[in-house]
Amino acid sequence: MKLKMQSIHFDADRKLLAFIQEKVGKLTHFHDGIVDGEVVLRLEKNQNNENKSVQIKVNIPGGELIAKIRKQTFEEAANDAVETLSNQIKRHKEKLRGGVAVKFAGEKEEVAASVVKFDEAEEE
Repeated sequence: MKLKMQSIHFDADRKLLAFIQEKVGKLTHFHDGIVDGEVVLRLEKNQNNENKSVQIKVNIPGGELIAKIRKQTFEEAANDAVETLSNQIKRHKEKLRGGVAVKFAGEKEEVAASVVKFDEAEEE
């Protein structure tokens, strides 16, 4: 997957960029049709400890998925953003399959709750 990365208000080192490339690359395990992606690393200018923000956008056939997370470190933010995108990809694939719910180990309950609501709507 082609991945464009940019850092705003700081210069990202190679180790951080390699870490993010590895994490985002794992999204292809969930969807092999990812066309490309864009990562924006931003150092926010505020007094808050959580001033490091990561925005990841991936383009898939039929749309794009975006996750933006702010944490104390770029690594934490990247991990959470990739997890958010993997959940979005799973939900997107469920929609394509016609709403068939598949529960993955470790998946958050909020995803399962949204699937239940979808099933209830069909029964009405």
